[in-house]
Amino acid sequence: MAIEIRQQFKLSQQLHMTPMLKQAISLLLFSRQELVEAVQRELLENPFLEEREAESPPAAPEPESGRASSDQDSPWPQEEVTRSAEWEEYLGEFSSRSRIAQQEYEAAEEDNNPLEACHSAEPTLEAHLMAQLLLSPFTEKQKAIGECIIGNLDETGYLTATDEEIAALAGAEVSEIAPVLSAIQNFDPVGVAARTLSECLLIQMRAEHYDRDPILVSLVRDHLKDLEKQRYKPLLRQFRIDLETLKEYIRVIQSLEARPGGSLGSGVPWYVSPDIFVRKVNGEFVILMNDEDLPHLQLSPLSEELSGQNRSSEEKDYMNDRLRSAVWIIRSLEERQRTLYQVMESIVKHQREFFENGIYGLKPLVLKDIAEDIGRSESSISRITTNKYVGTPHGIFELKYFFNSALSSSDGRQVGSESVKARIRSLIDGEDPAHPLSDEEISSRLNDGLGVKIARRTVAKYREELGLPSSSRRKKHL
Repeated sequence: MAIEIRQQFKLSQQLHMTPMLKQAISLLLFSRQELVEAVQRELLENPFLEEREAESPPAAPEPESGRASSDQDSPWPQEEVTRSAEWEEYLGEFSSRSRIAQQEYEAAEEDNNPLEACHSAEPTLEAHLMAQLLLSPFTEKQKAIGECIIGNLDETGYLTATDEEIAALAGAEVSEIAPVLSAIQNFDPVGVAARTLSECLLIQMRAEHYDRDPILVSLVRDHLKDLEKQRYKPLLRQFRIDLETLKEYIRVIQSLEARPGGSLGSGVPWYVSPDIFVRKVNGEFVILMNDEDLPHLQLSPLSEELSGQNRSSEEKDYMNDRLRSAVWIIRSLEERQRTLYQVMESIVKHQREFFENGIYGLKPLVLKDIAEDIGRSESSISRITTNKYVGTPHGIFELKYFFNSALSSSDGRQVGSESVKARIRSLIDGEDPAHPLSDEEISSRLNDGLGVKIARRTVAKYREELGLPSSSRRKKHL
């Protein structure tokens, strides 16, 4: 068989991610703060990009009529740049109201949206416990003792003061401290206000009814150091158990919280500046883009001046690349804002009951519904709804919040999972602390109230997603 060399032509299509395409995709993913930082960085690095005043019309370089014919051979894409640089103020272009009406409405909105409405903070351990203390059926003197106990907790939730010191601070007898301390130790999170790790774990074991096993109690009370040092053989002989049984005990102990106060935040607020606002005016919902602090970009007149000068091929290549990059980021920003507006408009259409009545009106919605509505891909919808926030009459929400799965009701309606979660939280908030609702009882009440057939294990899953403990952990022993 002869070996020969042949030439063949093959036509194929491949998708290559150019740097500009990657930049456009990243702009969709950026949060508002990240977007502002990226635009500011581009302004510093690109000499052909500049910021214009929001009130002034966008400047576009116009070709000179008297330019020499030799300039037509320049690699600078002047006609394309001129078309692309005509970037109108996207707020006026995208909004559902006129520009003047928007300005009047925005001025009124500033007075109704204080800074406090734009931030959120995780509750501190002290605030979380104080709220429970105030709702407890304590006397004023017992509440004063409770305040002293809560005030002497470290950041992990352990009590750093003795009974005598607390009694002196509260002006009470030492015998009056124990009942209040016991009650606080069963607050959420269970095990708080313990003085040692062993005491903390034993409190949680009682709440979970693990204290019925004497071996488990003895391991926690007397042998934590042995477990820590992995000295297992003496324990196996002492309790007459095998290694697998001991490992099972260890897994139970590891499921308990050694730092009960660590699950609560430090209370440091984090501020959210919404990318978009939805307000109801004269019975209709108005969508307003938030362009505050977002630079308005235009091409610098420097691009027109430099294009007529004689440059080396390397210099022309560099400036051509910078000019194209400037045009691309302007177009990418415009596309980002247009997509964000269209997505928000579609969300308002699908979730109108939420904007009218609040969280209980939230309907099932998936990315595919929005993608089909506005003619975009699901991946684009996923990117544009990530780390984006909207200010609504019911508070500030991430756009991802409006997407949730469906649960069927007895009359054939579909109810959003977020609405069901809100009902679960409402039921738990209104329960009797001494007799908390079990997951089975919550399931029954959801069926009676909303007509939603939901299994007990689904209630348990939603409850865990909300960060709510089980009924045994929520029970207050007062």
